[in-house]
Amino acid sequence: MPTLQQLEDLTRQTRRDIIRMVHKVNSGHPGGSLGCTEFLVSLYNEVMDLKDGFDMDGVGEDLFFLSNGHISPVFYSVLARRGYFPIEELNTFRLINSRLQGHPTTHEGLPGVRIASGSLGQGMSVAIGAALAKKLNNDSHLVYSLHGDGELQEGQNWEAIMYAAGNKVDNLIATIDLNGQQIDGATDDVLPMGDLRAKFEAFGWEVMDIEEGNDLESVIKGMKEAKSRTGKGKPICVLLRTIMGNGVDFMMHTHAWHGKAPNDEQLAIGLEQNAETLGDY
Repeated sequence: MPTLQQLEDLTRQTRRDIIRMVHKVNSGHPGGSLGCTEFLVSLYNEVMDLKDGFDMDGVGEDLFFLSNGHISPVFYSVLARRGYFPIEELNTFRLINSRLQGHPTTHEGLPGVRIASGSLGQGMSVAIGAALAKKLNNDSHLVYSLHGDGELQEGQNWEAIMYAAGNKVDNLIATIDLNGQQIDGATDDVLPMGDLRAKFEAFGWEVMDIEEGNDLESVIKGMKEAKSRTGKGKPICVLLRTIMGNGVDFMMHTHAWHGKAPNDEQLAIGLEQNAETLGDY
């Protein structure tokens, strides 16, 4: 297992990857990607039980599904630096015929990506299906998913949430990125979500909070606690409180950088705030 310092180095490097990718093509979603960097670095390097190599079936290992697919920059960076595909391929982000499209796709066969995502609200249903498949295959491994808080405004989520509890899908850990922002503004201004803990509990889920979602130690501790609560008859919801744009000061605490690329000067500032650790691609 990597040390905490190694994970912190990887986190800074991932932030560099994110802002460099979206800057190069002047397109992409840096805000939510930066906010979920600690979570995905922790998940793929400390929390999940993964096997060497990649296949679409994922038998005998934990699975992850990114529902809020617009934060593909952080997903691609973490996958590449975990060894799923060459780091240099990050340089092709959002280019024509690239495997690294703006939203993850499957038709180009990118290792680590099992579903096309970005049509918001669908990832919960897919994760539940994968979790049920593991039960049918007597595979004791877990299924993880990540969802945006604004994404929960999509009604399909709540059908899936009801289904998961009703069918005791207790090998699923669904994490909600609670940054309070979406593309049109604060979630409370666009469509208030109310008390998400109360909602999930009313639907029959076990709910946990990670208050410091941009602190590696807190995320690792919280996700390992979530793992310990699986297998007890209820799906697990983790409410992960993050800061949109975390790690790049002018992008933080605002929806303005949900889907906006930095210019040359802004890129330089963002890179300066995240010292190079493992080498850029």
